Parts: sequence; C-alpha cells; structure tokens
Amino acid sequence: MRTTLKDAIKLIHFTVRGDERGNLIALENQSAEIPFDVKRVYYIYGTQAGVTRGQHAHYALKQVLTCVSGSCDILLDDGAERKTIRLDNPAKGLLIDGFIWREMSHFSPDCVLLVLASEHYDEADYVRDYQRFLTEATR
Repeated sequence: MRTTLKDAIKLIHFTVRGDERGNLIALENQSAEIPFDVKRVYYIYGTQAGVTRGQHAHYALKQVLTCVSGSCDILLDDGAERKTIRLDNPAKGLLIDGFIWREMSHFSPDCVLLVLASEHYDEADYVRDYQRFLTEATR
C-alpha cells in the first residue's frame, strides 16, 4: 500500500474574491480546490496548548484541511518520509489523498481547523496504531 508524500499531498491556494468589504472564498465539489465530492464537513476548535490531534491514517478518505482562523501544524508521514506543513492562512489548504499518517499540533488559541472529507465517518477506514501503519505503508 505504498503511498509517497509527493504523490499524496498538495498545497492548495484558494481563489480569494474580495473588495473593500472583505474577502470571500467559495469551495466547490469537483473543483481545482476540492477534487472530490464532499460528504462530510467538520471543524476542530478550542484545542488546548500541547494537545496533538489526528494520530491516524486513512485507507480511502480524501481530505482538504484549512485553518479558517489561527494556525496549526500538520505532520504528514508516508512511512519513509515525514514533513510538517504550517496552516496559517484561510486562503491556503492542504489536500491529503493517500495512505498518509497525520498529526495536528501547535494550535494557536484562536485556531479553527476546517476539514472537508470525501466520505462519511467510517471507523474501518482508520489506522490508529502507528506500528500497524508503518507495516502497511511499506508494503
């Protein structure tokens, strides 16, 4: 089930429409920004200092993550390479499409991390044990 970070992640710069009244970003299914149908939307907020979220991989789920407020770090791991991406701009998103371990940390006090997902919640799609992830990721 070998997936590489190079093939599985992409930084997305959302199209910002704005004028003197402020800015607007529209995210649409099957677009350059969201290359899948969104079946689930959730957001994480009020995360306490020192807390790490995520700590799992998905077999099939695709996600786009963006901090609509504040910032956080996303650690991405394909079993051979690790990379951390800072999300700190609501006009920037992160597409994760592949069997990639992810951990979210270093949340600013005002962080709201919005996640658009390609599937409904399904516990069977999760790998929550890092050693199991490593075994499956290097096959």
